[in-house]
Amino acid sequence: MNDEIKIKDKIIIGENTPCYVIAEMSANHAGDIQRALDIIYAAKESGANCIKIQTYTPDTMTIDSANEYFQIKNGTWKGENLYKLYGKAYTPWDWQARLKEEAEKLGLDFLSTAFDKTAVDFLEGLGIDFYKIASFELNDLPLIRYIASKGKPMILSTGMATLDEIEEAVNTAKNQGNHKLCLLRCSSAYPAVPADMNLSAMKYLRDTFGVSVGLSDHSMGSVAAITAVSLGAKVIEKHFCISREVENPDSSFSMEPHEFKNMVADIRAAETAIGKVDFEVSDREKTNRIFRRSIFVVEDIKAGDVFSDKNIRVIRPAFGLAPKYFEETLGKRASKDIQRGTPLEWNMIRS
Repeated sequence: MNDEIKIKDKIIIGENTPCYVIAEMSANHAGDIQRALDIIYAAKESGANCIKIQTYTPDTMTIDSANEYFQIKNGTWKGENLYKLYGKAYTPWDWQARLKEEAEKLGLDFLSTAFDKTAVDFLEGLGIDFYKIASFELNDLPLIRYIASKGKPMILSTGMATLDEIEEAVNTAKNQGNHKLCLLRCSSAYPAVPADMNLSAMKYLRDTFGVSVGLSDHSMGSVAAITAVSLGAKVIEKHFCISREVENPDSSFSMEPHEFKNMVADIRAAETAIGKVDFEVSDREKTNRIFRRSIFVVEDIKAGDVFSDKNIRVIRPAFGLAPKYFEETLGKRASKDIQRGTPLEWNMIRS
C-alpha cells in the first residue's frame, strides 16, 4: 500500500506514524491578521502538527449576483449570499507568506486549500509543500488534475461524494503520476452530527484505494475524532479558533484552544491504548498476577485425609497450584498435616 506522505523528506502521514493533527483556521481570523497569527501560536501550543488556511477570493469562488441561485436557504449560513459570505470568510492573499513564515518558525507545517488554478499558482510561488482539496471541490476534476501535476502530496476531503466520484478524483490525480494521496472521510454539514459520519467507511476507502485515510471533522467535541483514530485514521482535521465569541462564518463549529489540546491528548492516549498485537504480560500486570486464583486449603487437614471440595477451594490469591489442577487433586490424600489458609503445593499431595 502506497500510503506514506512526505514533506521535506519527513514522513508526516503513514501507517507507522502518529496521527497527523491539522488545525483549520478558515475564517476564524475574522479579518484581523494579528488574530490569524494568534491562532497559529495557539495551534502550536495546543498540539497541532499543522495549521491550514484557505486560498481563494470571493471572485475566484463565485460571482457577485443576487440571483436566487446564489442565496443560501438552509443551515448555518441561512440567508447569506455566497459572494458576500466569501468576502467575510476569505484569508487575504497578502497575509499568507507571513502566516507561512510564522508557522514554520514554530515548527508547524503550513497547508492551504486551493480553490482554483490562480490559487495554486499563488501557493506554488509561496513554496507550499502539499495541498488540500475541499469536499465541495472534489468534483472539480480539472482543478485536481492541475494540482496533481505539481507532484506534491494531496489531502482530499470526500464529503457529499459518491464512491464513483471519489474514484474519479483519485484516478484523475493518479493519471498525472501523483500517488501521494490521503482521503478524509467528511460530513459536509456545519456542524456535522454523528449519525451522518459513517466512520466505518474510512477502512473501505483505505483498502479500496490503497492510501492513508482520516477525518475532516465538523462535529462538536472530540468523540468523532477519537473514534476515527481507533478505526485507523492517520489524519484529523478540526476547525480551530481563539474563541467562539469572535463572530465569523466558522466560529460556531470550531474548537477553542483548551478543547483542541484535550482532543490531541486524547488522540495520543488512544494511540497508546491501541498499541500492537502483543500478549506478553506487562511489568505493571505482573505485579497483580499474585491476585489471580489458585488452590488453597480452607479447612485444617490431617495427613491421610482425602482432598474434597470442602477442604480445598479455588480462591484468590495465586500462591497455590493453578486452578486447572483442582479436579485432578480431588480424591487424593494429604501427605502431611496442612493448616487452613495454606496454598496447596504438589509436595502436600500423596503420590
